[in-house]
Order: sequence, then C-alpha cells, then structure tokens
Amino acid sequence: MAGKTILLIDDDRQLCESFARVLSEEGYFVLTAHSARTGLKSLRENRPNLIVLDIRLPDLNGLQVLQAVQEEQPKLPVVMITAYDSTETAIEAIKLGAFDYVYKPFEPGEMLRIVPQALEAGRYMTDAVAVDPEPDAVPSAEAIIGRSKKMLEVYKSIGRVSDTDATVLIRGESGTGKELVARAVYQHSVRRNKPFLVINCVAIPETLLESELFGYERGAFTGAIHRKIGKIEQANKGTVFLDEIGDMPLSIQAKILRLLQEKSIERLGGGETIPLDVRIIGATNRNLEQAVAEGKFRKDLYYRLKVVSIRLPPLRERKEDIPLLSRYLLGTFALQMKRENPGITPEALEYFQGYAWPGNIRELSNVLQRALIFTHGTPIQANDIALGEEPPERYAPPQQTEETVKDWILFQLRNSKSDHVFETCLDRFTALLLEQALNLTSGNRSQAARLLGVSRPTLHSKMEKLGISIQSSARDDSAAQHTRD
Repeated sequence: MAGKTILLIDDDRQLCESFARVLSEEGYFVLTAHSARTGLKSLRENRPNLIVLDIRLPDLNGLQVLQAVQEEQPKLPVVMITAYDSTETAIEAIKLGAFDYVYKPFEPGEMLRIVPQALEAGRYMTDAVAVDPEPDAVPSAEAIIGRSKKMLEVYKSIGRVSDTDATVLIRGESGTGKELVARAVYQHSVRRNKPFLVINCVAIPETLLESELFGYERGAFTGAIHRKIGKIEQANKGTVFLDEIGDMPLSIQAKILRLLQEKSIERLGGGETIPLDVRIIGATNRNLEQAVAEGKFRKDLYYRLKVVSIRLPPLRERKEDIPLLSRYLLGTFALQMKRENPGITPEALEYFQGYAWPGNIRELSNVLQRALIFTHGTPIQANDIALGEEPPERYAPPQQTEETVKDWILFQLRNSKSDHVFETCLDRFTALLLEQALNLTSGNRSQAARLLGVSRPTLHSKMEKLGISIQSSARDDSAAQHTRD
C-alpha cells in the first residue's frame, strides 16, 4: 500500500496484534516483527514508510536498532515506544533522530494522532520537489511550474538561499505553493538528510501550540504526567517550516524570537535552557507590515525572519504560465488516475487566462481534476468548465434512476477510447457518493467518513485522488480533530 506501510517492532505479541488491528481499520498496511533482527530484515525487504519501535527488545535495544535504521534510511521516520521510567532514553532517541515517542500503555487515539504526522514528515523529506521541470518530463505531483519572469526570480532565490543557514520568509497568497518552495529549499540544503518538520500555526489550537512547539516538563499543567519533547526540539540539526507564521500568537512569537537570537529554547514549565541548531523557514499570506503597525506581529521578529524573503506571485500576475501549468497538471492527474491524457484545447486555455484565479494554483488543480473525471476522453473544452461558480449543468450527477444510470454506463462502454472504463465509472460514482456525504455533513470529513463507513485516511485518499475539495475551513476541521484527540 503506497505511502501507508508501517513496520511495528515489539516483542509484545498481544500489543502487536491489537495495534495492527487498530491501524488496519484506519487504512494502513501493518507489518510486525518481534525482535530487532527480524525487524531489520523486514525493513530491507519491505521498505516501510514508518517504523514503530519498542525501546526494549530481546536481542538489541531500541537505540541500537534506531541507529541501524538511520544508517540505512536516514529519512525514514521512527516512533519509539517506551515505559514511563525510560524518559531519558526516549529523549536520547530524539537526539539520535527519532520522530517522536509514546509511553506504554498508550491510548490508540494518541498513536493515531502521531502516525499520520510521522508519515507526512517522511513524505516531505523523501518526495522530491521538481523545480521548473522540462515540459516533456514525466509529470510529478510535487513540482514548481512556470517560466515567467517572476517565477525565474523565485528559482534564483531558491538556488541562492538553499546552501546557507539563513532564515527564509516565503510570502504569497493562499494556493500559490509556499510549502513546495519551503521543501525545495530544504531538499537543496546541507540539512537535507536531517529532519524537516512542518507546523501549521493555525491548524493547532492556540492553547496547545506552545506545548507542541516547545514541549513541556512534568507537572507543567494538569495532565502533564511526564516530560514531552516539542516539535522544534525534535527537529534539532534539521529544518522547521512554520506555515501561517503571521497568525502566531504574540506570546509564542517571543519564544521564536529567542530561538532565532539565542539558538535555544525552554520547555513549558521548565527553567533549563536547551541549545538547538534549527533552521527556520516561515510562510504567510498576511501583510506583515500592516500586522506590525497594528501591534499584532513583533517588529523585531519580522526583521529576524526577513533575512531572505521569497515572494510567490499570484496566478493572475503570471498568466503566461497558465498553459504550461495546465498541461503539466493534467498530465500528472491522468498518470495518478491511470487514464489517458485527453489534452486541453487552446480555447479552454484562453478561457483560463481570462480568469482571475482567486484560489491560485490550488483552484486550477481542482478545476482540472474535476474536468478530467467528468469528460469522456476528448480534449477538455472551454464549455466543459465553469470558473468561479457551480459546475455546469452537463456535470450534474445523473438522476438516480436505474435507467439513466444504465444509459450513462452504456455510453461509456460504447464510446470510450480508454482501456480504463471500469475505473472511469467507479471514479465517477465514488466522487458522487463522497460529494453527497460531504454535503450532508456540511463538509465535516470525520462525520462524512463515519456516514460512509470508511476510515478518515481512506476518505482523504479518495478525495485527493478524485480532486474533491470542500468549501468549509480545513482549519476548523483540523482544530476539531485536535480537540477530539
């Protein structure tokens, strides 16, 4: 299962069985090993995306296994399992490169919160971002596309700053690709084999953000029954990407300023100064100058962040890139969906270039994915697409009667030139099912998943494959998830 294979190494067979069952129900593929040596053998044979590793094993200790994993696959995330009396060992594991650690006995909810974070971190580190690929290159889902003058300046900036340790501030509207630029800077830097952690400053509730970033000591607050390492400390020697940094609370801005000035932090509830070597990349769609003037963003932090500033132009300022972007994205989606690339007509591209694209590349991507799903293998026409409004009538779901469904299927069987008729039909009706579930739940993905009887990761995977987006705020949904966890 691409991107979702987890190797669990623990000699507690009962724990392995129960945990594997929980993960499998969430859409992950789980391999188990009950000793260090069998675990390392499985690592080499199966190339998992994540390892969950017990510190105490019968043949080697977990730190030895962690070091062996680091030597073979330095970007593979490892989550350690430890007992309450092994906190110092767990902290040592973080210093050696572990992504995170949990204490036995752990609640399934805690591990189900950490697992997707670790898998995402591993993907960010290993999936290369193509910068200005050639037009005839094999399409990649992770690429920065454009040949306009403004994009050439972006490429120059990435090249100049990557090999330095300078703090970088990436600015641009939502949907312009700020995260891809941050990853490109990381992947071309001297820290590319060290951790890269992404922290969305608005996706984590303000009450939890400080402890997530800086960790906490035992007794720091009610429920803090042991020491916890924060995300910034986890990324020591590596890079931290602070997305939406312009929305960070003033109290936490002060701690980020100290990190940049003094290269050190203090955990919540602690007095120990912890030296750290971390590169900070920030991104925002906010007008920071205005925020500084209004007292919502620290002036001293603003200047510390703005050592190097990279501005990503909105799509409306580089409309000459739209044909190149459209063809590249269409090729990427066709490859992902295992369909023939139908191409796009000059009239459709002209239509695209006359639109303002308030959602930028993200909006263009969604439009092209939807068009690919609902066209019949012929080049995408201008009248196949509605911009800035509801999809045109021709894309409305077929009336739910047996005869109309049969007619649509017969049309596909008789007229499609593709070898993937089954996938085409299945994708269309899956998309309709998901859209109806999301509409009924007002865009709440957790409720929609329960309504459909599938796991949240499965729903996300289907939405991503079919290009389904929702209008409700991802921030609200994410915050709700953190509250539930």
